[in-house]
Amino acid sequence: MSFANAYEDSERAGAYATLQFPGTYYLAFRDLPALLARHAAGRRAVDFGCGAGRSTRFLKSLGFEATGIDISASMIEQATSLDPDGRYHRIDDGDFSAVEPGSVGLVLCAFPFDNIPGAERRAALLRGLRGLLSEAGRIVLLGSRPEIYTHEWASFTTRDFPENRTAKSGEPVRTVMKDVADRRPVTDLLWHHEDYLALFAAAELELIEYTTPLGHVDEPIAWVNETTIAPWVIYVLGK
Repeated sequence: MSFANAYEDSERAGAYATLQFPGTYYLAFRDLPALLARHAAGRRAVDFGCGAGRSTRFLKSLGFEATGIDISASMIEQATSLDPDGRYHRIDDGDFSAVEPGSVGLVLCAFPFDNIPGAERRAALLRGLRGLLSEAGRIVLLGSRPEIYTHEWASFTTRDFPENRTAKSGEPVRTVMKDVADRRPVTDLLWHHEDYLALFAAAELELIEYTTPLGHVDEPIAWVNETTIAPWVIYVLGK
């Protein structure tokens, strides 16, 4: 199955580079500092699918020695421009040779698996990331729950894509991001919790913890469905 990552084009990369942590995205990152404090083994980290470097800079702000890697040249160009002192590498698909095996205590995957097709390909990539971990290292994987593609959110709209409701695992689903100027639909792939459990088993990784964060009513954000339906899932994985 062929699938074009929407974030590979330069216009999308430029729009995405303007994002910080607004709205629904805030909810994805809100609990990460405490979670990483519990699970990360040391300060060396890799941000897989770093995009324009938002999550890499987030790791750096928490004191990690973070390296961002991505297959998109446009995204790496944006990341380097925004963070000239940062470490960013454009990699070929599945090539992790820029990082020494067994050398990092944390691999962060902030949504790249939303865009990766095929169970075998996904497992091969995750096994490759597993090889970067120290013995006590952890992979923290953020993903979109199926519900994000069938409801309305502070940062996303899906009302124009009723076909999302009948999509099956691995099939395309679309959203529009409300926090950027580029309102072209973003195409992801639909993956359920059971798909992720099968992925982790295929990659020989143990599920240590997972959480589905909800918005709090006292937060200064105009939540739409976030207080009752979790748009994201966060998995913590170990060898």
